Amino acid sequence: MADLSRLVALSRRFGSDEEWVLAGGGNTSFKDGGTLYVKASGTSLGTIEASGFCSIDMARLDVLWRATYSEDAGERESAALADLMAARTKGETKRPSVETLMHGLFPQTYVVHTHPAAINGLTCGKEGRAAFDRLFGEEGIWVPFVDPGYVLAKTVRRALEEYRSRKGRPPSLMFMENHGLLVADDSPEGVEALSGRVMARVRAETKRVPDLSSRPADALRLASAAQTLSRLLGAEATIRFRLDAETLARSASRAAFSPLSSAFSPDHIVYAGHEFLFVEGREGSDDSTLIESAWADFVARNGAGPRIVVVQGLGAFSCGTTAAAADTAMQLYTDACKIAAYAENFGGASHMAKEKIDFIRNWEVERYRSSVAKVS
Repeated sequence: MADLSRLVALSRRFGSDEEWVLAGGGNTSFKDGGTLYVKASGTSLGTIEASGFCSIDMARLDVLWRATYSEDAGERESAALADLMAARTKGETKRPSVETLMHGLFPQTYVVHTHPAAINGLTCGKEGRAAFDRLFGEEGIWVPFVDPGYVLAKTVRRALEEYRSRKGRPPSLMFMENHGLLVADDSPEGVEALSGRVMARVRAETKRVPDLSSRPADALRLASAAQTLSRLLGAEATIRFRLDAETLARSASRAAFSPLSSAFSPDHIVYAGHEFLFVEGREGSDDSTLIESAWADFVARNGAGPRIVVVQGLGAFSCGTTAAAADTAMQLYTDACKIAAYAENFGGASHMAKEKIDFIRNWEVERYRSSVAKVS
């Protein structure tokens, strides 16, 4: 199908650009009559093929709106997922994106959902909603952070209906608190033009930008810290190290680290963990004992070790069971640094609420996505 080929090209354009999408994040869709083609869960936009999309019968998808689900979050999401899987077209075997129901709500032919750090500085900013109302309120909707999946889709549906009743047309933009951006249009060219305009307008409001220029590390401290982490992780693990101007500033003290002290978005939880470990160290000293103690405290609180360790005045380490996992965790750590910097333009960092973080950590869909990410 020519139009599905256009969806592949559009998906790769955004998925291969780290300004818009990292790791397995983001999703796209295309409507052809009564069929919705949406990114399959666990696939990557940057390299997706036509076979990476799951086909959905939109008439069957409407069943979810007529259903009544349990008040228990686990039971609700399990039942909604079963109905979503049942909405696939005959012979389809892939698992659709958990945001499929949300994609189906927008009447436009093409829908692209991304997680750009520059825009997430606004969606993760304390004054982000006010900035959205001022800059985009006439053409889009703002959705507060709610439990992903069925609850998010219901929240989007209400916001869409309210917007349509006021404006007489569907919105073309959606800003999702602590999550990202959605753009909808009837052509790939329209999606690209609108996305570019949104980015330009946000950047025009941005005075503070992240400084990711490299900085030299203390070689002795680095060697000692890396050796300690290797011992804690085991011989099979992979460790990566990064020191840039943002990390140096954030690692100066616990107070300076505060904007990175909790998760900004679901992707950060999935790929880099819900909490970064901050280790208070001292220049010119052996940090081994301090790292070991902080690590033990983290494991006692969380039941597992951290994926990101930031040592005061030294730099950031990512830890993974594979090289790919360690690299991805570092990507998302860097993304968090960017968002923290951009959020300073919009009132400062605003993290996900603890109960929302706990939901993501325990949600079957994100456990599935995380398991796929670890082997890809």
